[in-house]
Amino acid sequence: MSQTEPPDEWADRRRSDREAKTEYFRDSPHSPLPVEMRGDGFPGLSYFDPDPAYRFVLPLEEHDEKETVTVETTADGEQTYDRWGEFRFDIDGETQTLQAYRPSGGDERFWVPFRDETNDEETYDAGRYLDLDPDEHEVDGEWVLDFNRAYNPTCAYNYAYECPLIPMANWLDVRIEAGEKDFPAEPADPQGH
Repeated sequence: MSQTEPPDEWADRRRSDREAKTEYFRDSPHSPLPVEMRGDGFPGLSYFDPDPAYRFVLPLEEHDEKETVTVETTADGEQTYDRWGEFRFDIDGETQTLQAYRPSGGDERFWVPFRDETNDEETYDAGRYLDLDPDEHEVDGEWVLDFNRAYNPTCAYNYAYECPLIPMANWLDVRIEAGEKDFPAEPADPQGH
């Protein structure tokens, strides 16, 4: 992704990404949705309009010590991550900070989960995720943190999945009106609850 990508091309790319995800969820045998929600039963996905104000190109401020953090999951399990560094950015004149995590075990991608003031109203109540792959998101030593690419964890669609919960360090007290909105149907519950 280019830092100087024209706004029209950038917005078209976000819309194209969303169309591809919709098609995958509706038609793929690997969709996280149960079979009865695919095809004609697919309720669709919902998004905020692409907004370049929520796209940032930032340095990652690496922590001197990469603390290992245990994160609880939706299925009462645990996953471990290394708290690698943090991103600082401004929204509505206020500086915000998000921690960037790497799965313990050497994965080069960063996991940047967050909760914000849109949760419980417009977006999934447990929060959303951003994944940053060096090949796609690192440009000249800086990272593209684009909230327009924020997505729901798989447990937002189907309770059969186990999803890591958002560490409190990444709970923001501002609205992030970008990315994926709440799933417009009740998540599937394999237990029938």
